[in-house]
Amino acid sequence: MDDLRLIGRYLIAAGVLLSIVGGIFLLSEKIPWLGHLPGDIHIERKNFRFYFPLGTCIVLSMILSILLWLIRRR
Repeated sequence: MDDLRLIGRYLIAAGVLLSIVGGIFLLSEKIPWLGHLPGDIHIERKNFRFYFPLGTCIVLSMILSILLWLIRRR
């Protein structure tokens, strides 16, 4: 029975995390620097478009790591 409670908690945590990520995507248009940092890879050709926000991923990873470190520290 404890295994089911653990799985339930993981599912709830995953749902909350997905809701937060969805909210960030909805608000991302209001943050002008998001996706336009140095290091973001953007290649456009005639019939091809490739975009990988490497710089943005690194910055967001650092911010998330600091936040999780602060939460875990308490």
